[in-house]
Amino acid sequence: MKSTSSILQKPSFDFNLLTNIKVGEGLLAETGKLTKTITEGNRVLIVTDSGIRRTGIADKVWISLDKEGFYCKWFDSVEPNPKDEDCETGGEEAQRWKADVIVAVGGGSVLDSAKAIALLQTNHGRIQDFVGRDRVLNEVTPVVAIPTTSGTGSEVTYSAVITDINKKVKMTIKDRKLAPKLAIVDPETTYALPAHITASTGMDAFVHAIEAYTCRLANPLSDAMAQGAMEKIFQSLREAVLNGENKEARYNMMVGSLMAGIAFSHADVAAVHCMAEALGGLYDTPHGVANSIFLPSVTAYNAEKDPEKHARVARICGLPTAGISDKEAALLLVEELKLMAKDIGIPAFRSLPYVKQSDFPQLADVAFSNGSTPSNCREINREDYLNLFHKNYE
Repeated sequence: MKSTSSILQKPSFDFNLLTNIKVGEGLLAETGKLTKTITEGNRVLIVTDSGIRRTGIADKVWISLDKEGFYCKWFDSVEPNPKDEDCETGGEEAQRWKADVIVAVGGGSVLDSAKAIALLQTNHGRIQDFVGRDRVLNEVTPVVAIPTTSGTGSEVTYSAVITDINKKVKMTIKDRKLAPKLAIVDPETTYALPAHITASTGMDAFVHAIEAYTCRLANPLSDAMAQGAMEKIFQSLREAVLNGENKEARYNMMVGSLMAGIAFSHADVAAVHCMAEALGGLYDTPHGVANSIFLPSVTAYNAEKDPEKHARVARICGLPTAGISDKEAALLLVEELKLMAKDIGIPAFRSLPYVKQSDFPQLADVAFSNGSTPSNCREINREDYLNLFHKNYE
């Protein structure tokens, strides 16, 4: 019989699925009908980027909305690593258009921008005024999130990461009001995705799952989602990169990314993201690339404290761990993460031409000040971050 004290030590947590999720091939054509389920209005601001416009994916969304009687307007000025000024311009556009709903079509940058635009349409102030947790006063304009990459999971999270272009740092806004009302997850949107974007966004999703599973705020339900995500992503990422026409791999990546998004939004990310966001804020490095670069070294750092849980990650991924210790299994995981990054073409940290070692103290400061630093499973300080930046540059 378990003692009362051991029961009391179990973590308390909450788990709120705030987004209605629709998954399946061909759902893009149903956008108009599905959007009708979340709004009685008829004015839509479609948030996307120029690249998605060129693919024709966003046009299919427009056509579907138009068929259902919606009046649509484009906002396609989103850039990678979304910028505060662009979000504020989008918020002003949403106010002028009197948007009843924001439909976001794109990768994580587009989805996060749409959340910020929805926030700014109904709340006075600059995006900086809402940085942190639970600082959004008014309900935001409803958002329909249509991801076109298998990466951020932003379609089911209640956070947005926006770059302050003057300070060159990434700002995180976390508030349940930001959660999209509807996520339309159609794997067909990723079939033509270039290999390098499939690689970086897929690794981003993998990092979400690993950090959600190993961080201090993990709970049984987030663990279940994280485990499912790790298994699907590990088994499918290489194939999705090398053979983008493999529909099963694309489907598994979309569902894995979705599950990883649910996992980390109900737990947290950790030191990998802290370093990646510091790099992205200063240099505008693609977020998935930055996460991929730092994942092996941070995993090695964390596994020294918690080899058991990192060994479980290795086993979930199906690595050959029979007959070896947890420590050996965790080290096997680190080597596999390095190999995976190499196999799918993630560049080495040292190969990034704009990176300067003289910036590492600044990067360490920013990483340490990130709100997810306390969630890392092993205590980490500024000097640890500085050492990790140097280690990755070797």
